[in-house]
Amino acid sequence: MATDIVSAGTYDSLRRVFSCIDNTTLEGSDTFERVEKLCSRSMSLQDQSKGISHVAAVCVYPVFVRHARQCLQGSGIRVASVAGAFPAGQSPLPVKLQEVRYALDEGADEIDMVISRGSFLEGNYAKVFDEIAAIKNEVGERTLKVILETGELQSPENIAKASELAIKAGGDFIKTSTGKIAVSATLEAAEVMLKTIKKHHEETGKWVGFKAAGGISTPEEVLKYYDLTVQLLGKEQTTNQFFRIGASRLTERLFSFLTEQNFAI
Repeated sequence: MATDIVSAGTYDSLRRVFSCIDNTTLEGSDTFERVEKLCSRSMSLQDQSKGISHVAAVCVYPVFVRHARQCLQGSGIRVASVAGAFPAGQSPLPVKLQEVRYALDEGADEIDMVISRGSFLEGNYAKVFDEIAAIKNEVGERTLKVILETGELQSPENIAKASELAIKAGGDFIKTSTGKIAVSATLEAAEVMLKTIKKHHEETGKWVGFKAAGGISTPEEVLKYYDLTVQLLGKEQTTNQFFRIGASRLTERLFSFLTEQNFAI
């Protein structure tokens, strides 16, 4: 994105997006030191003179939740944890629930779970619904993000169906992807999910959040998801209460871009 032609409106949009990032590390090689550095860096990435707030959350594996919570204490940054057999979802429900309880007991503010895509593709929608509902029961008043893994759902109709199941089962957010397969977030899948959220709001008066994750690594890319959300749901649905971006590479790139601009509050 050319820094010499960015408009004030674009700058404001990207600044808003930054406050909606779940800054993420979900690698098999993660260590306590890496998580500590991620937390420290997440706290430092803000600039009051430019109105750049800190990221919404740090997202880690359950074993790192307690450490992340200690590192982020007093920062206002939430701790999110994947749990429930991430990323494949191929474990029995009691095992999934045990991992969710562990993450919550360690201090997670938010849980990112993934649906059982195999069961969904077999047409066992009741099982998928019941698993989400059972995990939401454990999560309670804390935030549950339901990952659909849209790259494995094969059709827009399936993405819409999975979105409806996740919302009706109690998901607070529906999320595109794990970032662990070849096809991660796409604008096409996002559009289907956002339209399902809009339909749910029209029918019930209640809003559900949207999270795009997986492969979004540049300001240009993330702006497309933001603009699509504004177009379909309205700008008021792009606070971090209802809009999130899962990111690793994007976080540093977007902060650098924002701080290089001449705009101030």
